[in-house]
Amino acid sequence: MNEPLHPALLPQGLRDLLPPDAAIEAEVVARQMAVLASHGYERVKPPLAEFEENLLAGAGAAMAQETFRLMDPISQRMIGLRADMTPQVARIATTRLSKAPRPLRLCYAGQVLRVRGGQIRPERQVGQVGAELIGSEEIAADVEAVTLAAAALAESGVEGLSVDLTLPTLVPAVCAALGLGAGAIEALRAALDHKDAAAVAAVGGRAAFPLGKMLAGAGAAKQALASLEALDLPPAAAAERARLSAVATAVQRAAPDLALTVDPVENRGFEYHTGVTFTLFARGVRGELGRGGRYRTGNGDGEPATGFTLYTDTVLRALPAQKPRPRLYVPFGGDGAAAARRRGEGWATVAGLAAVPDAAAEAKRLNCSHWLDGEAIIALG
Repeated sequence: MNEPLHPALLPQGLRDLLPPDAAIEAEVVARQMAVLASHGYERVKPPLAEFEENLLAGAGAAMAQETFRLMDPISQRMIGLRADMTPQVARIATTRLSKAPRPLRLCYAGQVLRVRGGQIRPERQVGQVGAELIGSEEIAADVEAVTLAAAALAESGVEGLSVDLTLPTLVPAVCAALGLGAGAIEALRAALDHKDAAAVAAVGGRAAFPLGKMLAGAGAAKQALASLEALDLPPAAAAERARLSAVATAVQRAAPDLALTVDPVENRGFEYHTGVTFTLFARGVRGELGRGGRYRTGNGDGEPATGFTLYTDTVLRALPAQKPRPRLYVPFGGDGAAAARRRGEGWATVAGLAAVPDAAAEAKRLNCSHWLDGEAIIALG
């Protein structure tokens, strides 16, 4: 028989967020959502669970292996617990908001649950903040998604931001034009995902030269785009390259202080995307703060869209040490009006619930740095 579980023991990848971290996370989410709202993005709140066939349709199919499934005892249909909120927002846009004027700007914040964590992100419950811009093919939409994500992170207090632009449709366009078979494409994809130049040369065939050059040229945007421009690409791939270059140039113009890199062969995590994608990092922080890019709603044949998702767990790691709100002990029977004034000044007041002989000692016990004596704020020694 199983041993009784300790009440504090949680499943792998799940955790309690304690003070002050829970309050800091809430404040960070509020700041990010305020930035999105100020740019015209309207908030939606999808449900935690949906019918499986809806949740995993279209872009949601990429999260099928990460989705918890269970039987709904009422409908007797299988439902899934969301592993990502982007497909849910796309569903809302194409159903309940199908008549709303385009482009449609929606934002969201919430928790997702995944079957397993990864090496970089072992957490299985992840907080997400995101925005979706639906109904526009314009380059300006791609630029808005990149710069808005960076602005939301900057408002959170993240420093040393960088954005890596990618184009997961470029490699398939090259391979298709050169007539590579499915087996060769799969081997090439694995080699590129592992950044293995020798393997690309060994299995790439006619595509080995251009893809090897793309792999070697990844880096700072100016140099990477120059290296990419020097390649003689098939027409479809050249059109993809032109789009990437236009987006990168416009982003640099709109946010000249934003560090920008380009990796034209990166694909991992962008399986359902249909154009320019991006990943956000911060200097000295392990893991990605967010990612986004272009896709199509529905089953891949719907409206053009772009957007991004920010991961609150990584964002919290990227922030400098946060100062909690100072705590002020208000003895039982103290002046309520004086306490209200102090809250207006930024104090968190902790009210005594019974008379105590030593207000200073009680304040210290309750993790307060000061106590209120009438109108006077007394610092603890």
